[in-house]
Amino acid sequence: MGISVEFNPDLALREYGSSGRLPEECLPEKIEVGGIYEFLKKGQRNYWLNGAIPLCTTSRESRLSRPIAAISILESTHTKNEGDEIWTLGYYGVHALFNPADSIVHFEGMEWVK
Repeated sequence: MGISVEFNPDLALREYGSSGRLPEECLPEKIEVGGIYEFLKKGQRNYWLNGAIPLCTTSRESRLSRPIAAISILESTHTKNEGDEIWTLGYYGVHALFNPADSIVHFEGMEWVK
């Protein structure tokens, strides 16, 4: 028996209003620079807390979009729900918004290209 932990270099959320998902598992209806938003991810996940990381959208097939924003994870906590499933919940702050359709590189590895 081991401890299952996932290390994530980005925060990947579903599109706003995705069916079968809690609101915190999805992007907010409107996202703004300077805003602080709650997130919820299934499983025990670790995020880099010492700088900006990409915010992406994810699909049913676990495919990630290009970054839609530069964010910082402000708080991250592991918890169990009533069914004894482990979840990671927290808050992130938005530094910049990107157009994922453009060809501009916004991150080189873990470094935000401003």
